[in-house]
Amino acid sequence: MAAETLDQAKTKVAEAVDRLADDLEKISHQIHGNPELCFKEEKAAGWLSDFLEKQGARVERGVGGLPTAFRATIEGIDAGEGSGPGPTVAIMAEYDALPNIGHACGHNVIATAGAGAGAAIALALGKLPFAGRIQVIGTPAEEGGAGKVRLMEAGVFKDVDAAMMIHGRCGTQVWRPSLGIIKVTCEFFGRASHASSWPWRGVNALNAMIQLFVSLDLMRQQIKPDARVHGIITKGGDQANIIPEHTSAEFYLRAPTKDYCKELLRRFEGCAQGAATATGCTAKVTADATIHDPLKANFTMAELFGKNLERIDFPVDPDDGLAGYGSTDCGNVSQAIPTIHPYIRISPDGIPGHSREFAEWAKSPLARTGMVAGAKALALTALDLLAKPDELKKAKEEFAKTQG
Repeated sequence: MAAETLDQAKTKVAEAVDRLADDLEKISHQIHGNPELCFKEEKAAGWLSDFLEKQGARVERGVGGLPTAFRATIEGIDAGEGSGPGPTVAIMAEYDALPNIGHACGHNVIATAGAGAGAAIALALGKLPFAGRIQVIGTPAEEGGAGKVRLMEAGVFKDVDAAMMIHGRCGTQVWRPSLGIIKVTCEFFGRASHASSWPWRGVNALNAMIQLFVSLDLMRQQIKPDARVHGIITKGGDQANIIPEHTSAEFYLRAPTKDYCKELLRRFEGCAQGAATATGCTAKVTADATIHDPLKANFTMAELFGKNLERIDFPVDPDDGLAGYGSTDCGNVSQAIPTIHPYIRISPDGIPGHSREFAEWAKSPLARTGMVAGAKALALTALDLLAKPDELKKAKEEFAKTQG
């Protein structure tokens, strides 16, 4: 595709995002005002897929066996006999909320930026003027359900050559790492007894849980600075006058590599067994079978994304390094195909994700600005990868060099 023609296509698509901005903001606010937990995002998936279909994309609902997943496709021209179907570039959209604090991770913005990118391409171009296709893949259950992993296992990403999404944050960065994560449940089993008249007959499972938390606090000094261990007690007992016979807690073990995640699990199990031994209880540690992989960088694609932010005059912020890193099931996608997960500013500096303050900013005018910029940059980067085969080849070569 000629550079001039690509430039014209980019201009048309960016203008289409602006025309759709009011509708996208309305959907963003609808999702924000109706927070739905993982695998239950029926309203959000419906609003997004209906909007994409209205703009001309071909929509499949319930893909990968997940009722709240969808795939919207904008096809390109026939590449010609013998040349194959052309590449597929996927734009991912997340739309699940957090328990009790709603869209404190800004998934309403992620969703409408991703859907907005695909909708603008469909509206402005109809059929893509080059071989291949762009897909918007609605990926439910990022918060705790590993929805992208489920979709990968079901083959939804099988023919995808490159994938991308944006995430809202208190700053704009084209590349920022994420940590791998193992989710762990720990239970302690003791023996119930009256807490006042027969306490010596009981075996206190809550004491074991408290000891585990103390042991983990002590362990933190000896783990690497970029690793994280944190958890909550989900059951501490039944009543104050009963020695707790069963307690449970959920933990996240995070690290920059899968190997160090496994090392944290080994040490966690030691702490749990030590707490059980010290209190006379028995311990049961259950690790989730799905490990969230660390995000694998693709600087070829990140550079394209950055250039497209520059094209639309949206500034990139320096990473001050004060905040640590989270985790995402997008990491698993990035280990399978070239992927980027850049961040777009939707709040002022220093507003932490997963806070009520961030949830409020996720429906602000600043969030609209970030959503529009994210939709444009995603769409233009997807066009680059299809219109410039050398760039897609370069992204794949970079991915192959860093395998393992």
